[in-house]
Amino acid sequence: MLRKIMSVFLIISLLGCSVVAVKAVDASSENAQAEALISAPSGVLMEASTGKILFEKNPHEKRPCASITKVMTLLLVFEAMDSGKLALDDMITASEHAASMGGSDIWLEPGETMSADDMIKATVVASANDAAVALAEQICGSEDEFVRQMNERAARLGMGDTVFKNCNGLDEDGHITSAYDVALMSRELIKHKKVFDYTSIWLDTLRGGETQIVNTNKLLKSYKGITGLKTGTTDDAGCCISATATRDGMSLIGVVLGADTGKQRFADAAALLDYGFANYAIKELKAPEDLPDSVKVNGGMEQSAALKCDVNGNLVVNKASADEPDISVSVPEELDAPVLEGEKVGAVTYTIGGDSKTFDVISGTEIAETSFGRVFGRLFDSLVKM
Repeated sequence: MLRKIMSVFLIISLLGCSVVAVKAVDASSENAQAEALISAPSGVLMEASTGKILFEKNPHEKRPCASITKVMTLLLVFEAMDSGKLALDDMITASEHAASMGGSDIWLEPGETMSADDMIKATVVASANDAAVALAEQICGSEDEFVRQMNERAARLGMGDTVFKNCNGLDEDGHITSAYDVALMSRELIKHKKVFDYTSIWLDTLRGGETQIVNTNKLLKSYKGITGLKTGTTDDAGCCISATATRDGMSLIGVVLGADTGKQRFADAAALLDYGFANYAIKELKAPEDLPDSVKVNGGMEQSAALKCDVNGNLVVNKASADEPDISVSVPEELDAPVLEGEKVGAVTYTIGGDSKTFDVISGTEIAETSFGRVFGRLFDSLVKM
């Protein structure tokens, strides 16, 4: 009965929050002027496919981030599923430690069992601290070991401003990150498209309908193209969000840390996303028409080697500019044998607005060096087949 009462109270309180009215932002492409977009002390706007930073305000200021911490927790959860260490239908039993978390939770009781799928749903939608710890313990045996792996993963991602002390974001001395680092780990998490199945949920239930949960991300109801990702609020961190959205083939990550109120957090996130969609677009790169399909080979058993170049990427362009990328093709006129299949023999570079992306040109065939034995062998084979 207590769970039902608390569930109803949670829904009423969440739905009672004012919905942010999102307006388009007429902002300059210059970051100095764009800083007026947000009132929060720290923020970053990143284009997801390239990792390009489109806006920043105190991006490396070290701050608590509350439940934004769960972005890294979820990254490790989804990687555990990729490796076969965790499955959505695995049943997870809540420990005394997990059930003791408090704060935002789903009131797990020690010994209570719930599927990994529901634990993930609770972590994403309701920002449940107890569910996050239960997942951590299931994967690593203890929260301490899971947190060690969180910090190890953060280091590999280049998150130089971050130290995790727990897996749910409850205030703890030394538990810090930065807006830039949050964007980095958010970008890595959304590579796992399955996460959007959870971040897009507005209202759902657990325990066979006994417990109702409502998404803490109010932008789901007010922002066109919103896809996620995670909110967080504590006394030390203030109101935080990592907001993801997609329009016209471009995905953005807007991070806001330290806002004074939830309303300010959502307004700042919407302003960042609006700024990005209004001023930038994605340019899909394609192989240049003048890229040769083969190159001459000297001293080889074949006279030429086929060339391959897998051009698969994007560049971010400013909508105010009609410039096309400059394309530089660097391929030698000839090669000396031997040539290995897959060997890099050149490059194609695309450059626009100071940004560049390079793709290797490789040999599509293996060309052995000419020798008497090889020539004789080939002649003998041709005679036998006559």
